[in-house]
Amino acid sequence: MQVEIDKGNDPRQQVIDKKVADNADKQAILDKDAALALELKTQSITAGEAWKVYVAERGASKIDGKLEWGEHTRRHHNQVVQVGGVKRKGGRKPGDPETTRQGTLVPIMAMRLIDVTDKVVEQWLIKESANAPTSTAKAFSCLRAFITWCTKQDDYRDAVVPNACLADNVKKNVAPPRTRENDSLRRAQIKPWFESVGKLKNSIHSAYLRCLLLTGARRNELAALRWEDVDFKWKSMTIRDKVEGERTIPLTPYVEYLITPLPRRNEFVFSSPAAKSGRIEEPRNNHSAALIAAGLPVITLHGLRRSFSTLSEWVEVPAGIVAQIMGHKPSAIAEKHYIQRELDLLHIWHVRIESWILDLAGIEQPKLEESQSLLTLVK
Repeated sequence: MQVEIDKGNDPRQQVIDKKVADNADKQAILDKDAALALELKTQSITAGEAWKVYVAERGASKIDGKLEWGEHTRRHHNQVVQVGGVKRKGGRKPGDPETTRQGTLVPIMAMRLIDVTDKVVEQWLIKESANAPTSTAKAFSCLRAFITWCTKQDDYRDAVVPNACLADNVKKNVAPPRTRENDSLRRAQIKPWFESVGKLKNSIHSAYLRCLLLTGARRNELAALRWEDVDFKWKSMTIRDKVEGERTIPLTPYVEYLITPLPRRNEFVFSSPAAKSGRIEEPRNNHSAALIAAGLPVITLHGLRRSFSTLSEWVEVPAGIVAQIMGHKPSAIAEKHYIQRELDLLHIWHVRIESWILDLAGIEQPKLEESQSLLTLVK
């Protein structure tokens, strides 16, 4: 100590400085270990783990008090990651296996998030698109949104490859959207279709299929219709719209005639005591049987929606009217910002469409007082 004092140093301060240095070294080691542990933890996160958080957060997200994701979107995000091999409880498409298929994104979900690179996504697209190009393109859209979400989260930002779905080698392998050819009823096919569908033993499915054609609604929108959504006094139906949240369309005379006698087992108009949801889930088998009985080609349920739009052109209905009834987004500035049609105007045109289709089907329009007055206005 005397030697240090002779050098002009304070031994007491040296002891303090040594303790500070030792503590600093220890803290540096701890910080380094913590950073390494965090890096290892971040790199070990699987895509499936992050996906669960993503679906939970986005599924609960609301805008103006309404959920951003509808039931169809939530179901689709669950389907693309389902393990598969589970026995199907509902109806099946002709040729479908008895157990559920593995979701398209399952191979991606098993990987570490940091390993999901553009090369991996490219190879996945090539393999999956060879068997199911359309469903793979839809699954890719979900994956792209998921990766984008991860880049904005503190917990996953360092564990994700930002351009995994944006690289040119990836985008060129995404199958373009396809429209099924001849997937709509032709004018001459309307009568046999109505006759065959009207003979179905399942009255709920029979009414549902005819309403699907006459309203131009999406299959799940109409299947989820509740009795509280139907206003028999003011002749309207409120449909849960996947685009706008909900929309109100006319309750036309024949649609009212079809749904009025349906059993009121629960809150759903098209109910099904056998389904867990309480409403019809799979009417495709009955529809396929009706098409075969009528000698008609294969037409999907979405094809009935397409038929409504196509057949409306025969009665020269303005395109904006049809789009508003069907729940399509406005396609022009005037439609979006200036034209606001009242339900009564939609009702007049919708009754005209229904009347024309029923005439071809050989069905007499229900003699309701209001429908007659509306038909008089139309004619």
